[in-house]
Amino acid sequence: MSTPSYSLLNNATGEKLDLPAIGGTLGPVGLDVGKVYDKTGVFTYDPGFSSTCSTKSAITYIDGDQGILLYRGYPVAQLAEHCSFLEVAYLILNGELPKGQELQNFDSSIRKHTMINENLNRFFEGFNYDAHPMAMLTGVVGSLSAFYHDTTNNKDPRHREIFAHRMIAKIPTIAAAAYKKYYGQPFMYPQNHLDYCSNLLHMMFAVPAEPYHVNPIAAKALDILFTLHADHEQNASTSTVRMAGSTGTNPYAAIAAGIAALWGPSHGGANEAVLTMLDEIGDVKNVQGFMDKVKDKNSGVRLMGFGHRVYKNFDPRATIIREQCHKVLQALKVDDPKLELAMKLEEIALSDDYFKARKLYPNVDFYSGIIYKALGIPVNMFTPMFAVARTVGWVAHWIEMVSDPAMRIARPRQVYTGAAERTVSPIAQR
Repeated sequence: MSTPSYSLLNNATGEKLDLPAIGGTLGPVGLDVGKVYDKTGVFTYDPGFSSTCSTKSAITYIDGDQGILLYRGYPVAQLAEHCSFLEVAYLILNGELPKGQELQNFDSSIRKHTMINENLNRFFEGFNYDAHPMAMLTGVVGSLSAFYHDTTNNKDPRHREIFAHRMIAKIPTIAAAAYKKYYGQPFMYPQNHLDYCSNLLHMMFAVPAEPYHVNPIAAKALDILFTLHADHEQNASTSTVRMAGSTGTNPYAAIAAGIAALWGPSHGGANEAVLTMLDEIGDVKNVQGFMDKVKDKNSGVRLMGFGHRVYKNFDPRATIIREQCHKVLQALKVDDPKLELAMKLEEIALSDDYFKARKLYPNVDFYSGIIYKALGIPVNMFTPMFAVARTVGWVAHWIEMVSDPAMRIARPRQVYTGAAERTVSPIAQR
C-alpha cells in the first residue's frame, strides 16, 4: 500500500529526517518516530499517548469521528444482532467467524475449562468480607499463574491456545465466586450444559437450597453486552496487558494487570458512576437543575456516561444498548425510574447547544448499568462483568503481540523536570 512520505527538520543542524509512514487497511497512517531520538537527540512528547500508535493490530478498528467500531472488519451492530458472544470471541481470537463444526469445537473446549482448582477456591477465604469484587478478581486471576505454569510457553501456538481457552472459560467462574464471597453465599459450580452467559448467571444467582432457572431474556441481554464490550482497540487496560506481556511475564499475570487497570472509574468503572449519578439526581424534576450545574465549570458536577475519549460522534455501541435496555425492562416487567431519568438526561444532552458543541453523546456505559441493574446484578459487580467480556480482547491482543517476531519490551521515555545534577553534602552541612 502506497503511503505519503514525511520528514522532520532539525532546526539546530538544518538536516531532514525521513519518517517512514506506516499505512493500515483503514484510518490514518502512523509515522515511525522510532529513530527520532537517535538521529536528533530529542524525544516525541504525547501525554496520554492520544496521538501515538503503540503497535500494529488486525483485531479492532475504530473511527471516532464517524462512530464506527469493527471487530476483524465486521460492524459491531451486525455481530450483536446475528452472532453469539462465543462466535464473536472466536472471531476476535482467530480472525474469521466460525463455521458450524469450528464453533462446536470451540464451545466444547471452553466448557471443559470452566471449573477452577479447589485450592484456588480457598483463596477467596483470605479476602475480607467487604472486599470489592474487582479486588478479588485482580488477585485471583493473578494467582492462576501459580497453577498454570506448565503450558505458558509464549512461543508455542498450542500453549497460547490453551491459555486463551482457559482464561475465557474461567473468568466467569472467578467473577461469580467473587460475587458469592461478597454476599456470603456458597459457591456454585459451573453447569456445562448451559451456554456461556446462562452459566454465569446460574453461578451468581443459584443457591443449593432450591432450583434456579436462568431467564433466557437475561442471558441474551448479557450476551449482547459482552459482545459490545469484547474489545476496544488500544484502550488503557488492553495497553496494560500488552505492556506487562511484553516483558514475557506469565500471561495470567498480564491479564490481572489489565483487570487492575479496568477498575478505574475513568475506564471500566464508569457504568458504576452513572448509577451513582442517577441516584444523586433522584427525580426527573431535578434533571434540568443538575444539567445546569454540569454546564457551570465552577460547580464541580460531572456528567457521567456521556462523551468518549475516542468517539467524537455517537458511540455505536450506545445505539444498540439503548434499544436493548428498553427490551429488557419491558420483557422483565421492570419499572425502573432510573430509565426515565436517563431518557431525560439524553433528551437534554442531544438538544442543548452546550452539550452538542462538545459532542457529549451517550456512551456504552450510560445504559449498560441500567441493564445490569434490571438483571439483578449489583453495582459493585458492573466492572467484573465488563472484565469477563473484555478478557476476550485482552487474550487476543496478548496472542497477537507475542506471536510477532518483532515484539519488543515496552519502554516509554519521559521529559525530566526534576532537579539538575547536584552534590550530596554531609548531613551536618545540610
